[in-house]
Amino acid sequence: MTTKVAVIGATGKMGQLACGLINASPDFELVAQVSSTGQLSEMLGADIAIDLTQPAVSQSVVEFAVDNGISVLVGTSGWSNERITKVERRLGATPEVGAVFIPNFSVGSVLATSFAALAARFFDSIEIIEAHHAGKSDSPSGTAVRTAELMGEARAELGPVIAPHADQRARGQQVSSIPIHSLRMQGVVAKQDVIFGGTGEILTVTHETISPSAYEAGIMLALRATANVRGVVVGLDKLIDLGAARGNR
Repeated sequence: MTTKVAVIGATGKMGQLACGLINASPDFELVAQVSSTGQLSEMLGADIAIDLTQPAVSQSVVEFAVDNGISVLVGTSGWSNERITKVERRLGATPEVGAVFIPNFSVGSVLATSFAALAARFFDSIEIIEAHHAGKSDSPSGTAVRTAELMGEARAELGPVIAPHADQRARGQQVSSIPIHSLRMQGVVAKQDVIFGGTGEILTVTHETISPSAYEAGIMLALRATANVRGVVVGLDKLIDLGAARGNR
């Protein structure tokens, strides 16, 4: 039996990519392709809704899906821990529903974020520079926010990073005390540099997406997971065995 999927934001680049992958999969059936300005009721009858809209629309998509017993896979940026906690509380009334939030569907990006969180305990000076195409409407990116939050968690016992002159606008937006600088430029798909400064050395963890095909494996991995998830899951890293990736058995 196939799983019925509705894609909201189907006319965008990521939405078109997701629709193509679903149509090519024998495990899923694409039952609705809804634009970001379409009627949310079009997703009714689906088992899973994929939200690939805009930050201003995403919350209403998620709330409609949850309230109607549809599990939702969220690939839209702009979801902070505070907003996700509200969704988690909302799910209390529908325990059979799951909500999976994926800031970045690239497996390489997830690994880079994991490496950054590992390094965060060893450096007190950390900043992030993230770059996306000129059409991306939100900043900082969800990936950068997620990276900063995970580094902040890793440094919980160490306290905030060293970020002098943080009151100046050019110093970026701080998330978990870490300054994030956002570039929105033509010719860029997506790139993130996490820069660690130490005594006599600099470490940079870089990930760059050069083609949207980098998201394909992560989309399908997250979609299959959403079919079985109950409650809230945040991050593709929760769906990948990072212990095995590090060689642990």
